[in-house]
This record gives sequence, structure tokens and C-alpha cells, in this order.
Amino acid sequence: MKKQKVWFITGASKGFGLEIAKAALAAGDKVAATVRSNADGLRSVLSPAGDVLVVTLDVSKENQVRKGVEDAIAQFGRIDVLVNNAGYGLLGATEEVSDAEVKRQYDTNVFGLLNVTRAVLPHMRSQHSGHIINIASFLGYLASLPGLGLYSSTKFAVEGISEGLALEVQSFGIKVTSAAPGLFNTDFASTNSYQSSAIILDAYKGSVGGVRTGLGQLHGNQPGDPAKLAQVIIKVANAENPPLHLPIGKDSVAAFRKKTDQMQKEIAEWEAVSVSTDR
Repeated sequence: MKKQKVWFITGASKGFGLEIAKAALAAGDKVAATVRSNADGLRSVLSPAGDVLVVTLDVSKENQVRKGVEDAIAQFGRIDVLVNNAGYGLLGATEEVSDAEVKRQYDTNVFGLLNVTRAVLPHMRSQHSGHIINIASFLGYLASLPGLGLYSSTKFAVEGISEGLALEVQSFGIKVTSAAPGLFNTDFASTNSYQSSAIILDAYKGSVGGVRTGLGQLHGNQPGDPAKLAQVIIKVANAENPPLHLPIGKDSVAAFRKKTDQMQKEIAEWEAVSVSTDR
């Protein structure tokens, strides 16, 4: 018989977070779902589906995060699956994006993820079990779109954090998965979900400019189905031996293979130089 799980899902107001919360409830599990605002709206969507706690918090605020985790523990007694989903996109060339814009991006996508992970880990360690699922991106494998390099860098960071964390918590019975979706039909490509740099330079019109135009045209036409992604996450959360890295979507699998092929080619071309440094 399947054991009922308790999920803690950040960024659950829409997109992947909302679909994963709905799928977990449909599977008979309990869910603590976090939002930055409009908790009543999310509660009205999720509560009819099952046992849910909606928590208002900003992942970049450590005190709010710790209280939210404590509220979830008080309500459900444990957290079995943490889904670090909260995040947003930043569009702009490296030269265009300001220091403040980059810091806000990292505060949510990287430091926010770390805040939630640190708050949950003591509980998972005490129960000698748990699964942390970090939502990365296929752009964390391959920074293939001009203007999204800084966003990609946050997802590269998520991959690295996940790898290191997996080594640290394995002995506690805690599993880690970095899930990297490709292009899915969510609001990510809408102007409501990503931020554009305040400065736009004509010099980058030929590279970043094309992406600025293309994102608007992409919205609503992405190939991936978020509900199907949610089912993948449910399957991974119930797997005895889940993967550390999980590309999701044909485009994500292709990006992973392209990156590894590029690296193999560069290593082969420069190997003689690379290994010439020994004393």
C-alpha cells in the first residue's frame, strides 16, 4: 500500500507548482503550498481536492520561510517531499542587467531555494527520510538563448547545489532530484512571469532583441503539458531510486545531450594542452 506523503511546494499559485500540488492531492497526499499573495484564491482551488495548507511567504525572507515550515510541521507532523519551485525569469544581456536586478533574481531562484532547503532539512534528518526536488531548467544544462544567460546561471547553480546536497544528505536517508523542464505551456513566457532589464541597448538588438520578440510569440505555444510534468514529479517522488538529474521534455533531453557532446568535443580538441600542466 502506498504511504501517504506530505508535500511542501513553493511557488504554488500557478504553473508547475500549482499542477504538482493538484497532482499530489489527487494521489491522496497532503500538501503545504506556498504563495506570496492571494492565499484565499489558491485555497479555493486546492482545498476541495484534499488536505491542504496554504502558506503565505516570500522565499527570499528567511524568517517567513522558517515560520511557514513550522506551520506545515504543526499541521501535518512531517514533510516528506520538498519541491523548490518558486522562481522567475530575467531577460537581458549581461551588460544591460543592473546589479540590483541580478541580486533580485538570485535572491529568489538561488538564495530562496537555499532558505527553504535549510528550513526543511532538520525535520527530514530527524525522521531519517525525505526527498528534495529542485526545479531547475533545461537552460541550466545549456545557456542557448541570448539574454537569458543570467537566468540560466541561477539554474546552473541549482544543478550544482543539488549535486553537493545529495552527497551530504545521503547518509540520512534523504534523496535529491534536480528536475529540468524544457518549454512547457505555463505563464513563464508571459510578461507577467518574467522581468526584462530596465536598460535595453541597441547594440544587442540582433541577439537579445530576437529573444525579446520571440518570448511573446512563444507564450501559449510551448510543447510541454504542465499536468503531465506534474505526473512525472509524482512518479519520481514515489520511486525507490530516483534520479539526481532529470531532464523533462524532448527539448530538455536534447539540450542535455548537446551539452555533453559539446564538452566531449572541446575536451578532445584541447586535451593535449589541458594535461600539459603537471609538474
